Amino acid sequence: MTLVRSELLKIRTTSTWWIFGLITLPLWGLALFFNYLQTDALASGNVGEAAGEQADQIQAAGAADNLAANLYTNGQFFGLLIVMLLGIVVVTSEFFHQTVTTTFLTAPHRTAVMLAKLAAAGVLALLFWIVTTALNLIFAPLILNAVDVDPQLGSGVVWRAIALNGLAYLLWSVLGVGLGVLIRSQIGATVTGILLYLGGTIGAAIAIGLLAQRFGDWISKLQLLVPSLASSLMVGGDTDIPGNPPQWAGAAVLIGYAVVTGVIGVLTIRRRDIS
Repeated sequence: MTLVRSELLKIRTTSTWWIFGLITLPLWGLALFFNYLQTDALASGNVGEAAGEQADQIQAAGAADNLAANLYTNGQFFGLLIVMLLGIVVVTSEFFHQTVTTTFLTAPHRTAVMLAKLAAAGVLALLFWIVTTALNLIFAPLILNAVDVDPQLGSGVVWRAIALNGLAYLLWSVLGVGLGVLIRSQIGATVTGILLYLGGTIGAAIAIGLLAQRFGDWISKLQLLVPSLASSLMVGGDTDIPGNPPQWAGAAVLIGYAVVTGVIGVLTIRRRDIS
């Protein structure tokens, strides 16, 4: 616990956490605006014509539970990017400010230091999740009421989505710490993380869509292999949306990525020379 408190103190005494917080709020607001437009379109049925499985997916997405789950987890896409970058900074700031040697001289057990960094990044991630969830619990009922949908706060689907959203925040902080260990340069790790997150998400979505048209809708299930898309599946509401893998599958894949990244991070920091 002493090491965890030390890592949290390092973060609190820098401007990093509140800068990321200031970035998060407008991104959350932007996401809320687009989710409002989407909710209004789905609730009113004004989404154009579709056929086959696509029509079934639109109908399922327009169900009250799924509309609510989407709004109560609003801001996840950019929020996960932010906590991943925070995880990167927790590690790379030591190398950037050249304090890593002092850290390991003070606490020579590198595994314990690495675990403390993972715990500190996880605490920060959960804090960001709590704040955005609190905002969602305020604004989501207002939007649902505006489109004549009950707030659905008694729905297990909604609370499951909120809880899984918290898990996604926690796991992405672990991914960030692991990436920060592998790429010690703060700028290099940050740029790489952004490119992998945004580029990977957009590129994978386009590629999977094209392949699904060519080889069939079963290809859509491959979205599970993309971490950011797996995160979206985790909070997708009803597990019976046609063509979508179940929520637990998205959670399992993301947990797998986080465990592998965390283990690689611990092993790397134990073996790498520090100077």
